[in-house]
Amino acid sequence: MSTKDPIDLGKTRLLEIEKNKSALLVGAYRSNKEKHIRLEHLEELKSLACTFGLQTIEKMLVHIRKIETSTYIGSGKVEEIRDLCEEKNIDIVIFDIDIAPHQQRNLEREIKKTIIDRTELILGVFAIHARSNESKLQVKLAQFKYEMPRLKRMWTHLSRQRTGGSSGGYLKGAGEKQIEIDRQILKKKVSDLQKEIGKIKEQRELQRKKRKKQEIPSFAIIGYTNSGKSTLMNALTDAKVLVENKLFATLDTTTRKYTLPNQQQVVVTDTVGFIRKLPHTLIAAFKSTLEEAVSADILIHLVDVSNENAKVMAEASIEVLKELNADKKPIITCLNKIDEIYAQSFITYFKLNYPKTVIISALKKEGFEDLMDKMIYEISNLRKIIKLKIPQSYYKLVAEIIKEGRIISLNYEENDILIEAEVSKMLQTKLQMFEI
Repeated sequence: MSTKDPIDLGKTRLLEIEKNKSALLVGAYRSNKEKHIRLEHLEELKSLACTFGLQTIEKMLVHIRKIETSTYIGSGKVEEIRDLCEEKNIDIVIFDIDIAPHQQRNLEREIKKTIIDRTELILGVFAIHARSNESKLQVKLAQFKYEMPRLKRMWTHLSRQRTGGSSGGYLKGAGEKQIEIDRQILKKKVSDLQKEIGKIKEQRELQRKKRKKQEIPSFAIIGYTNSGKSTLMNALTDAKVLVENKLFATLDTTTRKYTLPNQQQVVVTDTVGFIRKLPHTLIAAFKSTLEEAVSADILIHLVDVSNENAKVMAEASIEVLKELNADKKPIITCLNKIDEIYAQSFITYFKLNYPKTVIISALKKEGFEDLMDKMIYEISNLRKIIKLKIPQSYYKLVAEIIKEGRIISLNYEENDILIEAEVSKMLQTKLQMFEI
């Protein structure tokens, strides 16, 4: 019996599918209040499918009263999907939900078509857009973690033997043995990838520490996928980042130096795009890349106001920042594509709900003066010199100041430590009770 190398497991499902295959998109809702939102989500799923190279033939919205354990949706809806696939000659069914491995297997058996869920589609899109060694490793890691609980579907054609041992007990069949072999190989692959990504992470941290020693303020451009981050990066720094009108066209971070009008040098980083409910496998795999946003001093949150779902997309980006514990950082909200704005009311909404809002066109380089002013202002608020009297029993705080701030003077008294230091605004808030 031949062993299937797990390196191909992520490819067998989606990456080996020919381009221009026809797809049916399926969404599910429980209440009428959800219905409109789920329709919008199907439009985004259509964009993801198109980015991957699939042709959406039909969209179906399914009402469910409860989640069926075996197939997620009811048997009647399963039959509807099967009939529609036969009628329209559809190759693939894509669910805009994350379905469990056993549900995926059962649906494939009933519908007799390849069943893909939202996470698997996003993984496929990431895989075709990964260019650097780091992003390729990260995508591979996410794929392996996704495939781990789905190994069973690879070997359903092999027989299972329930008896045959000398004691008359349970004897594992060929399929189960192969799954165990694959699982061990896959675990080894995951471990090796994590080590490789860990080395790249260490290099990133060294670069960040070097910038910190040079006291160069850092900005990260964040936002929903396809909001214009790479266009803004190119307009600011001539970075020559690839710009395409596709979801997740850019997965690699690019960092460049930039000189503001007041001659202040800064570094600007273009980060991977966000999306609603970004799969946890991807957040975990791309952690070292997403840390560029977490470690930046100031975030530039780019919002595409030419999109009618701009509000929802902005909220989704903030949710990802919360998952990364980066939502408390100084954030400049940048309304992009203002020349194509979907609704003027967006400007009022964002100015009311997102402080520090500026209006730009990254493509036409309009509104950049306001953006520069905001960047300069936020830098001036980053750090402050403070004097502190900290009890020696709180030495952990002193260690944090030494690590995160710049020590001007440090003296020990009998029970206290007197410190004068330049610290970030965030750290200053934490140290307020010790200020003198």
